[in-house]
Amino acid sequence: MDKRWRPSVTVAAVIERDGRFLMIEEETTEGLRINNPAGHLDPGETPAEGAARETLEEAAWHFRPTHLLGVYISRFQRSTTGEDITYLRFAFCGELGDQVPDRPLDVGIVRTLWMTADELRATADRHRSPLVLRCMEDYLAGVRMPLSAVYCDPGIRGPGQQEHTQNGDGEGT
Repeated sequence: MDKRWRPSVTVAAVIERDGRFLMIEEETTEGLRINNPAGHLDPGETPAEGAARETLEEAAWHFRPTHLLGVYISRFQRSTTGEDITYLRFAFCGELGDQVPDRPLDVGIVRTLWMTADELRATADRHRSPLVLRCMEDYLAGVRMPLSAVYCDPGIRGPGQQEHTQNGDGEGT
C-alpha cells in the first residue's frame, strides 16, 4: 500500500515587545513545554490568518502579521508513543494589538509568558520544538520577507467564501 508523507502544517507568531518575547506554556504529551503562539493551519485560511488566530486563541492577544520570518521543517518523535511527526512551520512577525482580558486560553495552555532572548536560550530543553529558538534567532538577526512570499490561491477558501488578496496578508479585496 502506498503511503504518502503528509507533514503537519503549522503557523507561529514571533512577537517581541520591549526586549521580551510573548510565549505560551502548554501541557503536552511530553510534559509542560514553552512555545510561540502556534498551531495547525485550519482549512480555508492563509498562513498569516492562522498565525493571527492562534495568537488570539493561545495568548489572548490580537496580532497582525507584517512579515514572514521563514518556512521551517522539523521532524519529531514522541518519546511516549514513538509517533514520528514532521512539522512544516510558517513563522511570522508583526504588530501586537490589544490584549483580550478574561478571554479563556485554548485547552492545554497553562499561561502566557514574556521572556527575554537569554531566558529562551536557557530554557531550550523545555521548548516544544527546536523551531522555537531558531525562529527567535532569525527574528533577532533581522530576517524579514514580505507576506507576498506566501502565495495563497483564492481556491483555498472553498466555494462561496469571500476571496482575499493572494499574498496571504488576510486583508479582503
